[in-house]
Amino acid sequence: MAIQASQAMIPFLHARQLECLVRSHKSSLSSRFGDRPKSAAQIISRRDSNKLTCKASVDDRDEDYLIDAPVSAGDGFSFTGGKYSDGPSQSDEWFKQGKMVKAFPVVGSGEKAKDPIFGLTMGSGSQSPADIFRWFCVESGIADNPLVLLVHGFPSQAYSYRKILPILSKDYHAIAFDWIGFGFSDKPQPGYGFNYTLNEYVSSLESLINSLGVDKVSLVVQGYFSPVVVKYARKHQEKLNHLILLNPPLTSKHANLPSSLSIFSNFLLGEIFSQDPLRASDKALTSCGPYKMKEDDAMVYRRPYLTSGSSGFALNAISRAMRKELKNYVEETRMILKDESWKVKTTVCWGQRDRWLGYDGVEEFCKDSKLKMVELPMAGHHVQEDSGEELGKLIAEIVGRRVQL
Repeated sequence: MAIQASQAMIPFLHARQLECLVRSHKSSLSSRFGDRPKSAAQIISRRDSNKLTCKASVDDRDEDYLIDAPVSAGDGFSFTGGKYSDGPSQSDEWFKQGKMVKAFPVVGSGEKAKDPIFGLTMGSGSQSPADIFRWFCVESGIADNPLVLLVHGFPSQAYSYRKILPILSKDYHAIAFDWIGFGFSDKPQPGYGFNYTLNEYVSSLESLINSLGVDKVSLVVQGYFSPVVVKYARKHQEKLNHLILLNPPLTSKHANLPSSLSIFSNFLLGEIFSQDPLRASDKALTSCGPYKMKEDDAMVYRRPYLTSGSSGFALNAISRAMRKELKNYVEETRMILKDESWKVKTTVCWGQRDRWLGYDGVEEFCKDSKLKMVELPMAGHHVQEDSGEELGKLIAEIVGRRVQL
């Protein structure tokens, strides 16, 4: 069932606001925030109350921090609202196209999630659902056609495949989804139902694919989530028609996160930076290649960070997991793809202008592993953003077996 874009959202505090709150006494926060409005109408009626006044406890200066959305009840990190204007946005339009798919059972004590800094109960966006996680999925094409599942990288969203979905819709049933912790999917506070380990992502992907109820699927995955998908694919080779890897980490030099991502794994500093949508979304997407974001597209990527602090805390958690586990996952990926038991038709598409993952050693590895290789000279790490139309046609050709690469 399609999600209604008008449902209430909960935006986050900017980094400067969070720093101010860190200095403030916990009791002052509790007294400042009242009950959450019960309807969207009540939220809109408070448009004139869009100023958050935060007084630092260290001195007598008053500092006013403006947030774009109306201020109402919060958990110390989030407030109801999360839009720069009341008019329609690209984020709203994308949201309307999606559906929620339930997959992967929630494992936890059922306790209310609390933030890691103050220990205050988080808003609804940081809480796990009662039973099964909800994934935001956008699909195109006819359901009876062969399925192509589009898997975004870290950090990104299903929105990155917006240029590819319509191209594939002619001959395929294409689905792009947001991972747990990203976009419009559930983003539970780490430790309360989902811990954001790479093993959990492997298991959750298996659950999602099973919930789609298909016998065969072609998988397209970009960037740092490639090792997760490869590990899933090793266990389920019989389910895969094709595997297409977009700028995956394939060499030992790829096993470390770039500084623009690893910074989110730092204690406290990471929590602060991840609450800033410009650093958490814009910088992460534009620092790794030639991608130049349009403002409408930027607002889609910023929206999760504007609607809840949960997006930032999920970013912290997956950054820490990647920092800890990525080396072993990259090594395992190399072993899987080189093993004689690997029978899945696999193609590596490489954006040559990737600033995060170097090309040295990639071509040699593909030759040794008998993987097909396609180079995209004008694309960076996020290939689907830089060369979306070109990549869409390429995916259709690969999956349709219409070209010899």
